[in-house]
Formats: sequence, structure tokens, C-alpha cells
Amino acid sequence: MNVENKIEPNAALEQENPGAAPQVAEAPVAADQTTGPSEVINTALLKKGFGPLSGFLDASNAVGSALNDIAEIADRTTVRAARKLNRQLHRVEPSVTMIGQVKAGKTSLVNAMVGWPDLLPADVNPWTSVVTSLHVSPRAHVSGSRASFRFFDEDEWTRLLERGGRIGELAGRAGAEDEVQKVTAQLEAMREKSRRRLGRKFEMLMGQEHGYGYFDSELIQRYVCLGDDFESDTETSNAQGRFADITKSAALYLQRDEFPIDFCIRDTPGVNDTFMMREQITIRAIRESRMCVVVLSAHQALSTVDLALIRLISNLPSREVMIFVNRIDELGDPASQVPEIEESIRKTLKDHQGPADAEIIFGSAYWANHVLRGAIGQLSESSRNALFNWAEAALREDGDDPSVEDMVWTLSGLPKLLRAVSTRVAEGEGREVVTKTARAAMNLLSGVTTGAHMVSKRVSTDAGEPLERDQIPAEIDRIEADARERLEREFEEIRQGFYTRLERSHQSFLERATASLVRHLEDYGDSEVWHYDATGLRVLLRSSFQVFARNAQKTCQGVLLQTTADIREIYLRAFSVPDAGFRLEAPPAPRVAAPVMLGQTIALDMSSGWWSRWWRRRKGYGSFAKDFAEIIKAETDPIVEALKSDNVNAVLVDARKIQNDFIASQREVLLSLAQEAETGIDDLADFSETDETKNKGEVLNTTRALLEQFID
Repeated sequence: MNVENKIEPNAALEQENPGAAPQVAEAPVAADQTTGPSEVINTALLKKGFGPLSGFLDASNAVGSALNDIAEIADRTTVRAARKLNRQLHRVEPSVTMIGQVKAGKTSLVNAMVGWPDLLPADVNPWTSVVTSLHVSPRAHVSGSRASFRFFDEDEWTRLLERGGRIGELAGRAGAEDEVQKVTAQLEAMREKSRRRLGRKFEMLMGQEHGYGYFDSELIQRYVCLGDDFESDTETSNAQGRFADITKSAALYLQRDEFPIDFCIRDTPGVNDTFMMREQITIRAIRESRMCVVVLSAHQALSTVDLALIRLISNLPSREVMIFVNRIDELGDPASQVPEIEESIRKTLKDHQGPADAEIIFGSAYWANHVLRGAIGQLSESSRNALFNWAEAALREDGDDPSVEDMVWTLSGLPKLLRAVSTRVAEGEGREVVTKTARAAMNLLSGVTTGAHMVSKRVSTDAGEPLERDQIPAEIDRIEADARERLEREFEEIRQGFYTRLERSHQSFLERATASLVRHLEDYGDSEVWHYDATGLRVLLRSSFQVFARNAQKTCQGVLLQTTADIREIYLRAFSVPDAGFRLEAPPAPRVAAPVMLGQTIALDMSSGWWSRWWRRRKGYGSFAKDFAEIIKAETDPIVEALKSDNVNAVLVDARKIQNDFIASQREVLLSLAQEAETGIDDLADFSETDETKNKGEVLNTTRALLEQFID
């Protein structure tokens, strides 16, 4: 397909926006203000990437329709529950975390993904950038908040300064006191600069949050972008970078009609953050997302320099990782270079236990943002040449005659990236939320069915035994107590088993590493510096965690199934519901988040300079072995403890909530049914003669058949 003939090299296609709203001044959160790009943007291009979500949307709408049907024939309690489920179903917000190399164009790519080329500053010093969450929705946000910025608290700052952050900790353990002093001096200078800029407000701002009813580039830069000369403008609230040093995270709320569902896209600092100030924050962002996009530069690809990046993604399932190789517009011959770059990336991932099967997409945020602006004619000559070259390799002659904008958008890789994200939502989180909601809806339907059964029985036979309403709460309390005790007991068993495997893996690594050190000393003496790869430890810990994850999900699901069976017995015994065909669905077990903490940098990962100095300061083989074991144990203990506290405890917390919510919802339904059972026979007879009651059986059967399609 010939793109070259369709692009006029010097055509200026940008348009002015005659209807652009004036810039809004800073306002409180409650203000009802919106903001948008100051230029006309072709956001219609965004629609090309969301095709894979159509199946999820159809399923979501079908389950939502079933919930509406249930609400039409249900009592007040069930109506409330059905409406709540419907809101949750349509408010799902999948999140994708963007990580990558500094200067790979990650922020420019994020801007293109949301159709706002200049939204986030794309040239920010890495140690001043913050995790920025873009909440994109096709609907207007109900809240007046359009932007919020959270600051570090005093404890986080104190830890950073007293120990020099992670860099200081690593240098200190490796015996590089001079490095610790250097890092501490730099951080002290940064703190003093912040104090001079913010004055007495500095301490007051720690741990606080600023909210706004609008946002623009000036506001964003004030919180996330470091300025050049703060001292000259210390009292001006609009100074660029005024709060950048102490900003921990930012959140912006955007409306994009082209997005079919809500999305959260998180932009994170580059992994080679100078002081590693935000390594833990980035790890947390990855852990909280179901998808991760790794942004690389086509010039830099992936090498041993990026082992920190590989370590972070190696603990995620390959299906959840997408790699976007950006800046192919700067390649001289992308048609021939792209296959070579992809081969190199896959080899590096395989050699270092990364997600070898991760999807790799090539593109250019530069091209994407130009086509969004309608400024294709303003591409540089070298970029146009790269575009024509890539078009010959990437575009197929399929009989269509797309516009130049569509072709350049396709070549930018953005539609392919959005399709990859959409596919993972549809097959992962989207399918799960539909299944979960369908199960909950089926349970509501079972409650309605029980009510209909009671009406039919009381009217036809007038022989139903009165229900003792007070017996049902006591029975539910008993089931709840048994379920809670079983969950705690069985989870504790698998937790202790996991802790034992963790300690065994930890100790095994230390013993093997120390033995390797001793062999090196025996063979070469202490004149040659010895290095040891920590990959083995991560593999052992990850393997132990995978066993725990399987056991945890199996245990939680077993407890939930038993709880469901016990509650089902209440329906059968208390309301004489026929056993055959009566369904009560157990909620799904909690998801176990990937152990991203295993990617945290430790001393062995940064041994090149400091390790040599540590080595030279040791005296005697015994000292080498003993001190090495102490350093590595001190370095790896926090990772082991984080696996215990963050990942393991999070599963138990989620399981408790799922169990409690399920029992609470069933308690409401059963008590409502018990109250209905106490209704007088005349009321029931009158109710049974209405048109609504006559049609109830047909609605129940139709709705049940619909929901069964979405229950695994």
C-alpha cells in the first residue's frame, strides 16, 4: 500500500479550535469545571482499537438486562441488590500500568493512548516524576474532582534521608560509605531546596492531598515536573515543579466518548530512577494492575542494562505483559531492523527468565500524536522516510482505500496496542466480572423462585407450616461462624506451609551462594572479584509462591463452596423448596496477585562498583563467607517478609470480604423471604391472581436460561 503519495511533505494540517474554552483558574474540588486540549484532536481514531471488547460489552449488557428483569418481579430487598450489582457491573475499571526505560517515550505513548498529545509532560527528570493515574471514562465524572495530588508523608521522607533510600541501603551494606554520603548529600540538597521553595508549608504538606475541579498542563507541571530556578519564585503558587519533590502520586479524570468502558492507565517513573525513590510505588502499581505495558526505545531495545526492568516483569504471567517498542520513526530502515530488534528482545528475555512469550508491538508515539493533531504534514523528513519504509513492510493490500490518517494511525502501533489491551480485558478481568455478576444474579433469582414457590404452595394447599422467623438468623449466624473458623484454620495451614518453603528456599540459596564463594576463593584466591547471580533465589521464591497461590485459591474456593451448600440447606428446610433444580452459586475465590516484589533491586544486582570495594575490604576466607551471608540475608529478608505480609495477607483479607459479603447478601434475602412467609393467606391469594404473578414463571425461566450462559 503506497502511503508516500498520500502525504504532502510540507502540508500544515493542524487546525485552530475556534470554540476552545478559556483556561480556567484554580478552583476548589466542588467546582463543576471541565477542560480539554487547546487544539482540535482526532479522537475518533481511538475507536479502532476497542473491537475485542464487543463480546464483553454484549455479555455485560445481557447480564445487566437479566438484573433489570429480576428487579421487575422481585421484592424491595432484591431490587436493591440487583441495582447494586448492575452498578458494579458497569463501573468496572481495568487498569494497565506503563513501565519502561527512561527516554523511551513512555509518557508520549500514554498521551496518545488517551487522545491528548500534550497532557502529561514528556520531558521530566526521572527522580522527580510520579506515578500518574489517568482515569478515562465515556461518561462525565459525577464527582467535581478532576485532579488530585498526594504527597509523601514524613516517615517516607525520613526513611529516604536517614538511610539514603534504597540506594543508600544497598551502598551501606556493600561497605561503600562514600556512596552513602554522596547520596545523602544529594537528598539533603533536594530537601533544602524544597524547604526554601515551600517555606513553613513544607511540613504541613506532608501526607496531605491537593484536589482540583480542573486540570491543565500548568497545573500538572506544578506537581510532577522539576523547574530550573525555584529560588527566584519561591512564593508563586504557579511555579513549575513547585511541589514536584514531595509529590508521591497524581490522579487525573478524563472523559473520552470513544472509550467503550472505564480504563485506568498508570504512567510510572523509569525503572532506572536515580535514587530508586519510587521503586516501591512502581512495584505497587504493577501489583494492582492486571496488565503491564513495557515501553522500550527502538534504539535501546533490551539488554543487560535493563535487567531491573526484566526482573519486574519476570514475575508476571506472560499473558499480562505487552512490550511496545517505541520510536521506530527514528530508525533508518525499520522494515529490516524491526525483525532483528524483536529477535534480540526475545533472546534477552529467554536468557534472563523473562516472559518469553509476551506480545511485542512496534510503533511510534511521535507518529500517533501527529496524526491526532492533524499534523502529519509536519513530520520531519527522516521520520517520513521511516514511515514510508515501515508502510511497505507493515501494510497489506486488502482492497480498501483507507485515509492517510487511518494508515498513519495503524503504522503508529496504537490500534494494535489498544486491541491487545482490549483482548486481555475481554478474556480476563471482563469475563471474570461478568461471571461473578451472573452468579450473584442467579442467587437473587433463586430467592425470587423461592418466593414464587411459597405463594404457589400456600395458595394451592393452604397447608404450609408457619415459619419461625427467628430461627433463620440463628442458623445463618452458625453457618457464618463455622465458615469463618474453617477459613482461618485451613488458610493458616497453607500459610505455614508456604512460610516453611520460603525459609527453606531462602536458606538453600544462601548455602549454595556461600559454597560457590568458598570454591572461588579456593580456586582463585581473593585477587579476583567474585560475582553471584540472584536469579536463582528469585526462581526458588517464585516457585514456592506459585504453590501457595494454587493452594490458597483451592482452599478459599472449598470454603466458599461449603458455605454456599450450608446456606442452600436453609432454603430447602425452611421454605420446602424442591431440591432438584434449585441453584445457589458460590462466589469465586480471590485473585492472587503476582509476586512483583521479587523484582526489587538487591545488593547482588548492583555489585559492579560497590561489590569490588566490599571485596577488597575483607580479610580472610572466613570473613568473606560470613560477611557475604549476612549482607545477602539482610537484603533478601525484606523481600521474604513482603511476600508474607503483602501478598499472603492480602489473599486472606480478600477471602474474608468475599465470604462476608456473600453471607450478608444471603441473610438479607432469607430474612426477606421469612417475612414474606408470614404474610396472610388472603394477601398471597390476591397477589397470585395479578398479571405480574402469572408471568413470573416465564420471566424466571427466561432469565435463568440467559444467566446460565455466563456461569462457568
